[in-house]
Amino acid sequence: MRKRTLSWITGGIIAALLIAYCLCLPGNLFKDTAYSTVVTDRNGELLGARIASDGQWRFPPSDTVPQKFQTALIEFEDRWFAFHHGVNPVAIVRAAVGNIRAGRVTSGGSPITMQVIRMSRGKDRTIGQKLIESILATRLEWRCDKKEILAMYASHAPFGGNVVGLEAASWRYFGRPPEELTWGEAATLAVLPNSPAEIHPGKNRDRLLAKRNRLLKTLHERGHIDSLDLDLACDEPLPLKPVALPQEAHHLTEYYWKTSPGRRIRTSIDVNLQRRVQSIADQWNDELTSIGVNDLAVVVKDVRTEETLAYVGNANPGRKRPGSEVDIIRSPRSTGSILKPLLYCALLQDGDILPNTLLPDVPININGFSPQNFNRQFNGAVPASEALARSLNVPSVHMLRRFGVPKFLDLLRKCGMTTLHKSASHYGLSLILGGAEGTLGDVTAMYARLSESYQNTDTSRIGKGDRLHGFPLTDKSALWWTFEALKEVNRPDEIDWRLVTSVKKVAWKTGTSYGFRDAWAVGVTPDYAVGVWAGNAQGQGVPGLTGARTAGPVMFDVFNLLPANEYDREYSRNGWFKEPDYGDYVLAEVCKESGHLKSISCGRVDTLALPRKSVRSEPCPYHKVIDGERYFVLPPSMEWYYRQHHPEYSYSLPKEKSDSQMEFIYPENGAMIYIPRQLDGSIQGITFNLAHRDPMKTVFWHIDNEYAGQTRIIHQMTLNPAIGRHNVTVVDESGNTISVGFTVCDGR
Repeated sequence: MRKRTLSWITGGIIAALLIAYCLCLPGNLFKDTAYSTVVTDRNGELLGARIASDGQWRFPPSDTVPQKFQTALIEFEDRWFAFHHGVNPVAIVRAAVGNIRAGRVTSGGSPITMQVIRMSRGKDRTIGQKLIESILATRLEWRCDKKEILAMYASHAPFGGNVVGLEAASWRYFGRPPEELTWGEAATLAVLPNSPAEIHPGKNRDRLLAKRNRLLKTLHERGHIDSLDLDLACDEPLPLKPVALPQEAHHLTEYYWKTSPGRRIRTSIDVNLQRRVQSIADQWNDELTSIGVNDLAVVVKDVRTEETLAYVGNANPGRKRPGSEVDIIRSPRSTGSILKPLLYCALLQDGDILPNTLLPDVPININGFSPQNFNRQFNGAVPASEALARSLNVPSVHMLRRFGVPKFLDLLRKCGMTTLHKSASHYGLSLILGGAEGTLGDVTAMYARLSESYQNTDTSRIGKGDRLHGFPLTDKSALWWTFEALKEVNRPDEIDWRLVTSVKKVAWKTGTSYGFRDAWAVGVTPDYAVGVWAGNAQGQGVPGLTGARTAGPVMFDVFNLLPANEYDREYSRNGWFKEPDYGDYVLAEVCKESGHLKSISCGRVDTLALPRKSVRSEPCPYHKVIDGERYFVLPPSMEWYYRQHHPEYSYSLPKEKSDSQMEFIYPENGAMIYIPRQLDGSIQGITFNLAHRDPMKTVFWHIDNEYAGQTRIIHQMTLNPAIGRHNVTVVDESGNTISVGFTVCDGR
């Protein structure tokens, strides 16, 4: 009975020891270790890095060890590494004898596996700790193979100063990845962990050089390198001091350092393109600084994958100046006119307008909002495509009123604009003129999706995980007409691209925010989307700052870097978009003069390939047949400004035969007019503006049935109505009458 009990106790002890042995090693030896943030390009080339939170240059672990370093390390630290199981008794005994003879510790005798355990535990070197490390080392050999153990060592070994790990040491001491190390460099790094506190490139250089060369001779003696390699390696100089790490994408590295610290991030950046784009941005930044434009950002995206190929968050990041650390690509800025193509495309897709539909370009005032074109002139009526190409503000506001602000706001969010957090009433009609903020990254991605959507041949395959899932602009014809209009935007080099076949075709748009604070230029081809922003990160405006003059030239310089169309895709040809295929459009007759669908009164027509919903569009409202003759008649307000730019219009205009002789330019019927008070408390006057087909006619003005005055040629009248509802009536000498009702509100 006693023997059986003793046997059970012995068995329990053995079992407990086995369980303890199996559980003695943590699942992750370096769980609490802090690592540097490392950012690489698509091929793994280092773009930049940030130091770990504990102040060490310690790159995230790698699972591979370059062969040169592996060979040098094993020959120097643990020649029998491949044969023992974590502990080498012979090496320990030899080290103990050597230490006794020297009277001090000259060698630890720990094989590589035990050194890995010691690095993970961070304990003092004592006999007791050596015993524990020996046990844990054998357990580690059971869990991991030799390659894994070598990778742990290479990732966590100290290399002097605050440099930890082979990869960090290779970059800090030699400025290149460990895979590119020479035999001399590999041997230098192999001997450093042996005593990093005493021997590293910054001190005791003679001792370091002697150790390295002894190792190189050993490598030669054991057949790893030949005599020539030995001589060349021994002649290599030691590094003088740590070198700076690459800074190819400064702001992108900063972003990942803040959002994903301690990780290795492989990006989609093409490092060669990144360097060239950065160079262009820096050169332009040097030039623009002379006129007070201190900051410049550029982003390049691949249309097919929507991957970012180049990322310049701000030019000349090393130049210390206010705002240089601001990553413009991710910073919300006033959009200016950069969103107009999306509105134009949406209206085409819904059939609300046709590509060349005449839009009003006359003065308007909507509840105090009075948009102006950049040149402060009005065209009366302008084709929608021309309004987009010329970036006219007034027609764009008319388009947004037609489409609806809430609907457009929802469309922008679905297109990928992430900065629109307020209601439609907050933005109002100014949304299309820069009344909202967007990021360069978002806007460029939206343009890229326009191109990708056009080239997507099977919309039925778009799923929730697809980049185009929920993208609202899908009509091929609408997209094509949008690209064609944007292709006509005047280029900053003043060269007519139509006359030079070698010039790359680009659909592009500029934008300038209120106060000349933000200058945008975003362009797209079947392959690439390029976005450029110029201005001052701190927000100060610069007189004369425009997207066309500042951001535009930078954008075209970047496009000139990009290769020509490399892919023979269904929706691209010779670097430009193919016309839509049959089935992606409807053929319809369109009035040449108005851009509307043909009416029975229209004369000259074109047959165009239009979006499928274009049949909903209204027929031409401007052609009339009077007494058997065909006339093109615009409303009076549009006519007043239109004939100033189209002298031929007056010859075709019937006299005294149109339905309406007069039209109020300002205000609109039912308008709410907010008027500030003067210093004395009085209400400031309102200037009413009227268009008459025959300006020579005398017009008589009445407000609330009281005579106010008369005008001739220039029909403007300044009145001082009180707060409240009013009505203004005008009568010309022929008896034609028109009225407008409005409400005056206190603007305080």
